[in-house]
Amino acid sequence: MGALAVAPVAPLVGLEALRHSLDAAGRVQADEWARIVADYGRDFYTLPAADLAEQLRADLMVLSHQIAASPADRDLMRAAAHLSAIMAMGLSAAGQHGMARRWWRTARAHADQSRDVDCRVWVRDWETVNGTYEGRPVAEILSRADEAVTIAGARVSVGHVGVLSGRAQALAVAGRPVEARAALAATAAMTDRMPAEVVADADSMFGWPEVRLRHTESFVYTHIGDVDQAMTAQDRALALYPAELGRERAQMDMHRASCLIQGGHVGDGLRYAADVLDALPAHDHTALLYQVARSVVSVVPERERRRTEVTDLRDRLAALPGG
Repeated sequence: MGALAVAPVAPLVGLEALRHSLDAAGRVQADEWARIVADYGRDFYTLPAADLAEQLRADLMVLSHQIAASPADRDLMRAAAHLSAIMAMGLSAAGQHGMARRWWRTARAHADQSRDVDCRVWVRDWETVNGTYEGRPVAEILSRADEAVTIAGARVSVGHVGVLSGRAQALAVAGRPVEARAALAATAAMTDRMPAEVVADADSMFGWPEVRLRHTESFVYTHIGDVDQAMTAQDRALALYPAELGRERAQMDMHRASCLIQGGHVGDGLRYAADVLDALPAHDHTALLYQVARSVVSVVPERERRRTEVTDLRDRLAALPGG
């Protein structure tokens, strides 16, 4: 770490390497990487994507050197798995799906090497959930979900319930409503069994608050065309969403726009979607949000496709702000 700290690398990498060198000299507690991972679990929802990527790059560079020195350290492998998955999520949100797939492979490999069941399932959970946004084949998404469920067994965990949620979403996108409803029921049943401290963790990727269940319900019911149930879930979620989770709330607001259109209120739905984009700060606009917004356009009936609002919204979604 001392050598890396003085090497000609990016400033953040050198600075973080220096901090780890000082920690090692001072015999800091061995769970430092666990705290770093926990921080990222919250920062993912609030940091601008560019800042998150730069910080992750610095930490992963340092971590890679530590793993090279201690390749059998399972704690380091677990940290690498978590941070690689978060990197994959960030790349996916930026529309870099090809690069994201590579990081998902890296995350799974490190998780498996850690031999930590919860970590292995958690990584596959987020890959499953992100699969629909990345445009992966449904069969591939469901295969990853099945793999995770097999690893989890009867274990109740954030990763396990997240995988069930991702399976429900994939089935809804595939137009398999009966199976999607069954998967959603399984998600709700496991949510009822989650520990209180996990349910209370509302602003972390490692928590499972009620709002995540309601978001999943909103997604599934919107995609299978059950507008009434979708809007009920949205009302509940909107009352629960923490203010700092603006990007996630905006995604679900797009479900509301889709429901308005499916309910025959085409103009209202299109204006609602545009208002959501206007209200969200530019640095929170992501490719993932735009993917959800494009699904709003896709439900506009053919006879209504010539509306000015359709053209305007489609043009806005052609590229992220700033290219």
